[in-house]
Amino acid sequence: MTSRRGEYLDALGLRAYVPRVTLPLGSPPPAPADSQGLGWDDLELAVRDCRRCALCGTRTQTVFGVGARDARLMVVGEAPGAEEDRQGEPFVGRAGQLLNSVLRAAGFNRDQVFIANILKCRPPENRDPLPAEVGQCLPYLERQIELVRPALLLCVGRIAAQNLLGTDVTIGRLRGRVHALPSGLPVVVTYHPAYLLRSPGEKRKVWEDLKLAMGVLRDGHGA
Repeated sequence: MTSRRGEYLDALGLRAYVPRVTLPLGSPPPAPADSQGLGWDDLELAVRDCRRCALCGTRTQTVFGVGARDARLMVVGEAPGAEEDRQGEPFVGRAGQLLNSVLRAAGFNRDQVFIANILKCRPPENRDPLPAEVGQCLPYLERQIELVRPALLLCVGRIAAQNLLGTDVTIGRLRGRVHALPSGLPVVVTYHPAYLLRSPGEKRKVWEDLKLAMGVLRDGHGA
């Protein structure tokens, strides 16, 4: 039997035979973060120490969010990039500078709004967040929204809009009108600043979205 197995291995160009072993199944993934009832300090600590997905092994640090914790306008983006991962603050690169300009055009300084992301950790190579990563991290953002209690959410980019609104509709179809979360909180969708850096001709559409957002803040008109 052994010599016959050797003949088979030689014919296949193999040097050794390792018996098949059934490996035990891994542990199930952790439940989504339980952030209900956490105040700002405990929530920030929970995010900082989070180990609920593999991104904890590749991040430099978590990116909690920044700005006025009683802001009327809350801006939600996708995930930290390389510069945000280094500095621990959202939207600090070129896209962040453009976002600051966009906010100023709408009458807001950066420190007058609250800025956060769907993910608190940078995905490697700035890839799109995986559904499992979003599922683990979204409760942190949802608790931030509850704590800030903004009058309006401004979602910048496809990832933020689709995940918060629970849809796969394209951003081109989502922008231009007012949506609402199940809580009734109004949501306006626009393009991500990074996209505008690549496609500056779309800035006019962003200005239209900002005017829509300002109208909601001024008049309180939701979806």
